[in-house]
Amino acid sequence: MRMLGYTRVSTAAQDAQLQLDSLLSAGVQRRDTFSDVTSGSRAAVDRPGMKKLLNYAEAGDTLVVWRVDRLGRSLIDVLNTVNVLQGRGVALRSLSDGIDPATSTGRLMLNMLATLADYERELITERVNAGIAAAKANGTRFGRPAADPAVIAGKLEIVQQERAKGRTAEEAAQLVGWSRATLYRHQQASGSDVRPLTPARD
Repeated sequence: MRMLGYTRVSTAAQDAQLQLDSLLSAGVQRRDTFSDVTSGSRAAVDRPGMKKLLNYAEAGDTLVVWRVDRLGRSLIDVLNTVNVLQGRGVALRSLSDGIDPATSTGRLMLNMLATLADYERELITERVNAGIAAAKANGTRFGRPAADPAVIAGKLEIVQQERAKGRTAEEAAQLVGWSRATLYRHQQASGSDVRPLTPARD
């Protein structure tokens, strides 16, 4: 079993030495430490240093961090990272937070984090749904914007001209950025003749 270390600071101007010193004091070998200089807005598993760590880690290893917030940009991100580690058989120890899988208290704190992450997910969902409801009440429309009738009419005219030159429906539709099915749908909606002008080539 190895002890692996991970540090993260948000900018190059910040110093990760305090984190590194704490990891080394806890018994982590310098060669087994990984680091990232990136903001917390980037998911943990997408950071270069964390990717290298996950590729290096083996079942039975323990990841040691100075503080658990070094792992993720949010509680959910932290728990997602913990889940990835646990799925690979890698334990987590956080020096400042008292999280240690070898102790009952540490395991309890991990369970509490998981509960809080579920709660945060529910709050986010509620806020999103409330925002959508409020936007709809104020007249905001969701989904694809309605196509401009003038634009459709112009494209239909181009298609008609190209069909008259002998192009197939599919070829003419592609010229205006449509599929053949989209062309026929717009023709039908506008009352245009949807019959192929050159059926042999369609």
